Amino acid sequence: MERFGEQWYVKAARSEAEAVRRALLESGILDRSLRPRREGDAVLFPVITPDGAGGRAAFEPHVRHEELPRHELVGGIAIMQEKDAGAARALLAARPSLHTVLFAESAVEGVYRTRRFAVLAGEETTRTRYTEYGMRFEIDLSVAYFSARLANERQRIAALMAPGERVLDMFAGVGPFAVALAPRARIVYANDINPGAVHLMAANIRTNRRGNVVPVLGDAGRLAGIFAPCFDRIIMNLPAGSAAFLDGAAALCRNGATIHFYALQSEEGEFMPALRRLTDGRIAERVVRSYSPAQHHAVYDVRINKR
Repeated sequence: MERFGEQWYVKAARSEAEAVRRALLESGILDRSLRPRREGDAVLFPVITPDGAGGRAAFEPHVRHEELPRHELVGGIAIMQEKDAGAARALLAARPSLHTVLFAESAVEGVYRTRRFAVLAGEETTRTRYTEYGMRFEIDLSVAYFSARLANERQRIAALMAPGERVLDMFAGVGPFAVALAPRARIVYANDINPGAVHLMAANIRTNRRGNVVPVLGDAGRLAGIFAPCFDRIIMNLPAGSAAFLDGAAALCRNGATIHFYALQSEEGEFMPALRRLTDGRIAERVVRSYSPAQHHAVYDVRINKR
């Protein structure tokens, strides 16, 4: 075992070790860079002065794990919450799986739902490969919005499905919901208005061999004029704007279908009146994750009973 070197020590019985440690810490002579060691029924504490010491002994270094900056992981990319290049370099060094550390210079913006990023450390790229429950995705964070935080939510929806359902994902992005739900579905139509997202989605469909997923480049507000009311399940994951598309989604449902409506809200049940306008069926609400101190990301599972 590698040793750091010799240092003075104070010896204490194991039963008194904690009291001795505190006393040495308060007196300022405990060498905090080294780890105390056991010796039979005693503990040796490294100290920085020979006064009162019992001799010298070899000690191991006390490895300190520095607290890493707050970040979100997407494949080999970390997205930091603060624009700190030094902390980004430390994060890159601490996580061998990372190739890039980014800082989001804008919120999700525009019709295409994209963000602008600054590279703080690592490779000059916003593109990465991401794996989720055995599925593989090509992601470009500057081209299409993506969050890994809904991985468990996608599995929850898949578990609710009956075999052979017809599914519509109205805001599909690069296809994580569509790809996850496809094994249980008869067919999945995955729509997005962002051409870059649809391009990546098509690649992800091929990579994961989902032959029953149809990528659609279109405006979600016009889908009711394209499809008949034939869907058993509709995914509405546009947290900041799904409410504007609720009437169109309901029109695309067969009777007894389920809509999974995702929204950012400040209080429980905030969207219940709008949903009750569509159906007298069962509505279950649950929190997906915290979004900010004032808001949380919620999902409503809405059973459509057409009057």
